[in-house]
Amino acid sequence: MLAGLLPLTAARAQAPTTPPGLQNLPDAPLAGAPDAGLVQTEVDLQRSDGGFALDGAGAGDGGTQPRFEAPQLMADSPARYPEALAAQPVAGTVRLELLVDEQGEVAEVRLLQALHPLLDEAALHAAPGLRFSPAKVDGVPVQVRLQFEYRFEAPQQVVATEDPASRPITLRGLVRAKGNRQPLVGAVLVSDAAQDLAVETGPDGRFEARLPPGTQWVRVSAPGHKPNAFREEVRQGETLEVVYGLEPLVVNPYETVVRGDRERTEVSRVTLHDAELREIPGTMGDPFRVMMLMPGVNSMLSGVSYPVVRGSQPASTGYFLDGIRVPILFHLFLGPAVIHPDFIDTIDFYAGNPSTQYGRLTGGAVEGRLTRPRDDRVHGSAYADFINAGLFIEYPFQSTGTNVSVAGRLSYTPWLIALAANALQPPGASDSKLVLDFYDYQARVEQEVGPGRLRLFAFGSSDTFGTQATSDSGTTALQAVLFHRLDLRYRHPVGGGELEAGVTVGLDRFAIGSESARDGGTTIHIDQPNVIARMGYERKLGEGLSLRGGLDVDHKRALVALNQSSRPEGGGPLERVSLELPVALATFSGLWAELLWDKHPAWKVVPGVRVDNYHLAGGINKLAVEPRLSVRRKMSEQLTLKGGVGLYHQPPTTLISLPIVDIAALSQGLQRALQISAGAEYKDLWGFDVSLEGYVNPMLRTVELTPFNTEEPPIVVDPPGGPVEPGRPRGGSLVRGMRQDEEPIPDFELPNLRSHGMSYGLELLIRRPLGGNWFGWLSYSLQRSTRFTRFTRYENGQPVGEAEAYLPYVFDQTHVANLVLSYKFSNNITLGGVLHFNTGRPESGNLTSRTMVEGTDGNGRPGWIAVGRDQADRLPSFFRFDLRLSKAWAYETFTLEAYLDMLNVTISQEVVSFDYMGGGNIPLEKKPTGLPIVLPILGLKGRY
Repeated sequence: MLAGLLPLTAARAQAPTTPPGLQNLPDAPLAGAPDAGLVQTEVDLQRSDGGFALDGAGAGDGGTQPRFEAPQLMADSPARYPEALAAQPVAGTVRLELLVDEQGEVAEVRLLQALHPLLDEAALHAAPGLRFSPAKVDGVPVQVRLQFEYRFEAPQQVVATEDPASRPITLRGLVRAKGNRQPLVGAVLVSDAAQDLAVETGPDGRFEARLPPGTQWVRVSAPGHKPNAFREEVRQGETLEVVYGLEPLVVNPYETVVRGDRERTEVSRVTLHDAELREIPGTMGDPFRVMMLMPGVNSMLSGVSYPVVRGSQPASTGYFLDGIRVPILFHLFLGPAVIHPDFIDTIDFYAGNPSTQYGRLTGGAVEGRLTRPRDDRVHGSAYADFINAGLFIEYPFQSTGTNVSVAGRLSYTPWLIALAANALQPPGASDSKLVLDFYDYQARVEQEVGPGRLRLFAFGSSDTFGTQATSDSGTTALQAVLFHRLDLRYRHPVGGGELEAGVTVGLDRFAIGSESARDGGTTIHIDQPNVIARMGYERKLGEGLSLRGGLDVDHKRALVALNQSSRPEGGGPLERVSLELPVALATFSGLWAELLWDKHPAWKVVPGVRVDNYHLAGGINKLAVEPRLSVRRKMSEQLTLKGGVGLYHQPPTTLISLPIVDIAALSQGLQRALQISAGAEYKDLWGFDVSLEGYVNPMLRTVELTPFNTEEPPIVVDPPGGPVEPGRPRGGSLVRGMRQDEEPIPDFELPNLRSHGMSYGLELLIRRPLGGNWFGWLSYSLQRSTRFTRFTRYENGQPVGEAEAYLPYVFDQTHVANLVLSYKFSNNITLGGVLHFNTGRPESGNLTSRTMVEGTDGNGRPGWIAVGRDQADRLPSFFRFDLRLSKAWAYETFTLEAYLDMLNVTISQEVVSFDYMGGGNIPLEKKPTGLPIVLPILGLKGRY
């Protein structure tokens, strides 16, 4: 078939022969390939959704069938004959099934009839470059499936009067993709002056051609890219150096160096990467916000990024960045994460049963993994939107093996909010303005040191919110949360495995203060400097057996700095007093190890144990031993069963992690939880991956230092004979937390916040993997979270005693569902949407109003009366729709993306409480309270 061509010429295919009633597809010229060797193939067309078959449909159907316009081949895509088969040529046909979308693009390719692995691969590699006119039914473009053949014949050498190899090299250069400048391997170049001398680029994207002198067009084509032609003037005795750029058919402005998928050994891990991290509506392009759409996750409030994992406190979930624990993950609750998106490669989310390397937590774990440094050239990006601007630069020093990366972001919110506030308020109406400000930074230096690698990584974040005085009579009242980390680590092969050692120094600060220029004020800084040393080791012990282990030591100090200013009596300048008080000194240390046994191909068993010691200066020492086990059983290529169990401990927590809390409250003891999970995974079920998992987490001991303590203030029911002094019961009176022979807790001691509870549920994830022009997932969680609570009982609105029961926890939401879809059109426009639904939290008075019912007061008039917490209602369910629209362009050396990302397009209001109004002669009214959180983000991002 391909007689007269060199071994690197193309096998061509076209599709003119069709079933009766369909017009033949016309022959189309092939850009970048010779005109020899045309093959006609039979095409079997049908709707991609199976709705109808078109074989035989035509004018003879009496008009009952829909009018169908068959797709026409507009641009062929050559399949290169592999060099490896030149010595032992193979001829024959590779048959493929193509899914052609509404734009005429090849969305999917499936092998129907194989010939030879190398020829099969060549055909599969070339087919996505085919272009058709869209198939239409009654004038409407539809998706169709068709069969397409590549027919290969062994190439024959040309008997020529002049050996082309004897010609001098007249054209050499590089073929690369526009935008990301990646070299294109296997690109084909054909000159119209020498169509029998097609050449192909090598692994580095470079080529050399021996072309005759003269003016000529060089046609260049590569799979997945638009072909192009370049006019060149080739002169006798000269070599022309060129760089050709081809525009990709699909522009990906978020390309990163993606790590290979790690072997699955955990029970509940979900790994997100690439577009799943950066193209999800409502997330502002921030990778960490995507986990809010995972199964097992609900939120404190719509738009607030901190996850409530399986009904636990947000602070019960640990956030890590390459093993470094991050105290604050998001800016100002509603903002982006504290790490620039271009530093993130993948995110691992564990809704339950984290492995032994994750300690001092009782909930889930979230780990962001940094991108690997790229050593080929300079990379950079810059973006700006309505909220903030960011910059990322990566520079490799190839001569020394050093790579330097820096990134940072700065918010616009201070002057934007001030501008809006000043516009809405009349002049002089206020002496202060609202402040919402944040910034973050990251810097990394990596150096090759022999067979090992040394890395220095610094990052930090700051958030400030409150009011700032605009005149001498105004008051500045600000709160600030910041942290800084400097991490040095070294990886080196040791003893047949790999050893990693590192040390991290950091500072966490929470500051609050109020001060005026006229009267002074007070500012309090709560600082927690820390030093963390850690070591980890991995080694394969033998066939089917591997070891992972490590240790870490976290040394913390807690300091409180008090700065006070006041004006002395009689006037004069402000007098300032500063005082620094050490509060606590603590050392947390942990040792962990786990074995991976996978000698049997169907089993993966990972037993492990973690031992943590919590030491607080002053005599408090807590030891926690945590055995853990995960098991995976592969039933078939598609079906895997999984299960896990583990014990977890954590110091007392508040709503989110704040300095000092975990050490100053250690006297309350450790929290303890058991996590038990079991489920199944099924891969490629009609093109989807499905995971179903059930869990039961007994909360054996909780110490939750929150503004919404699950217990109520003690009450005293007056016995016959008159009232008693609070805390001094007599007779049959009931006082919370004390027996009648006990003395009340002194005022300077913390109240007893210990409790226990249960979390259980079912989680479903149906996920369309990345590939093709669309992806997405459906996540659904059926969950309950309870705490053992002591509460007041009421009759007719009056307290009559106390009771104990398991009641819904403050973050309990029974049903949570998310539907995520993203579709990339052929013109590099991406449209995505997210549907979110959750049922309401209990209206128990914790972060909400307290349920009240209609009744009568002591005078018999209509009014609202209190009920016990066991009779609390639920807040209304909430529905939200998010939208993201983006357009990408590829230029010669950079890409550009414009995007509109909007959280809560529907402007839905989530009810957070009720106002109970009226009573007496005023009609009773129950009015919902809430504020629709809407975040429209319009931005532009360029990548070099």
